Amino acid sequence: MRLLFIIIAFIATIQSLAQNLNVGHTTITFNDPNRSGGFGNGGGPGRQIQTEIYYPAPANGENVAVSDGQWPIIVFGHGFAMNWDAYSNIWSALVPYGYIIAFPRTESGLFPSPSHGDFGQDIALIGQKLTDAGQNSTSIFYSKISAYACAMGHSMGGGAAVLAAAQSALFDAYLGLAPAETNPSAIAAAANLQIPSLILSGSNDGVTPPSQHHLPIFNAIAHECKSFANLIGGGHCYFANTNFNCDFGESTSSTGISLTRAEQQSLMYQQIIPWLSYFLGQSCEGYAAFIEYPINGISLNSTCPSNIPDVTITQNNNTLSTTTQGNSYQWYLNGEPILGETNDSLQVSGNLSGVYQLLVYFDYGCQYSNNIVTVEEFKTTLQVYPNPAGDFIEIKGLPVVNCGYSVLNLHGQFMQGGTLNAEYDTILLHKLPEGAYFLQLNGLSLKVVIQR
Repeated sequence: MRLLFIIIAFIATIQSLAQNLNVGHTTITFNDPNRSGGFGNGGGPGRQIQTEIYYPAPANGENVAVSDGQWPIIVFGHGFAMNWDAYSNIWSALVPYGYIIAFPRTESGLFPSPSHGDFGQDIALIGQKLTDAGQNSTSIFYSKISAYACAMGHSMGGGAAVLAAAQSALFDAYLGLAPAETNPSAIAAAANLQIPSLILSGSNDGVTPPSQHHLPIFNAIAHECKSFANLIGGGHCYFANTNFNCDFGESTSSTGISLTRAEQQSLMYQQIIPWLSYFLGQSCEGYAAFIEYPINGISLNSTCPSNIPDVTITQNNNTLSTTTQGNSYQWYLNGEPILGETNDSLQVSGNLSGVYQLLVYFDYGCQYSNNIVTVEEFKTTLQVYPNPAGDFIEIKGLPVVNCGYSVLNLHGQFMQGGTLNAEYDTILLHKLPEGAYFLQLNGLSLKVVIQR
């Protein structure tokens, strides 16, 4: 039942996000001064790498503003003799969930034969260039790039994405759709992948037979968290939209495909959306949905941990704590995170009454405490008035003489302080702007609102 609630919460979250984000598009030609060739012009001396970039936007359109927020990067490599426009299904499905997806247009021709090595370097370079754009105040992506990036691709591009992720520490995850063996070898490079990886494979793929391409790459990946999703009855080209070159190749090599293109893409989205939401978006619900929720039509083989420890919090007077060992912690009060409270224990004082819960992050997945603690308001004879206050507050009933006090903002930052010298005293607030603050004195924490 708990898992069902997790899945419902995850589905509601991603549907809400998708409804609020549209798809913007821009074209940027990057360049590598140390190489030659490529596709496009205007990027500067050296190799030209024209890149089609689709991103979350307030409205659909060309060169429109990027939606507020910080969005993970996905750099996508196309298949052999294909181009980026065969993957409109990918950007149309994923961008509304909050991803920036970049498609290099290099190495898309039949003659001369594409250079897999150059393509892998192009994917790696685009990831770095987009990351740099997030720090460039002249770029539309300024301050809009998150700290997470994924190398992704289909067929030849899936193999080239392995080469890219093996040579660049920028990428946090690898996602391959029917990845093909390349020259230099993607199978050999996979041994250097030290990031979570997911490969999707059509069981009836005759273009890149799984036993010769997808499985050897998967088996070679060295990382402890890797997953292989076998789409039963799936083909090679159905991960993309209709494409003459790919579809012709499949018609001469694949047999027994039982999924339609729409069915295969639906299975793909069901598998990759929760996976991406965790490994690029750090969504607890995403990891639980990916690792624990079976998808009818997919046989999933994963080495990622499936047993996330239970989290329980205990109360000892005004101290809340857990014995669960995690990588990091976040305390919540009445469903909202408490800023700065990221330890395995929490001191509750003053009138901070309400319902407390703890979120613990592990290497793979995260878990809310399976219980909540309700803390009643601490009763005291101390009186603080008026509240809301104007330029001052009166303090009556101080428990000690020479009582130190501090006023903090809601981010926990010190705003002013001093010493109160009697049972009855006044604190001047005229230098503070209107808003909510915490008044801390003698171990108590009281919320004070300034209104003028």
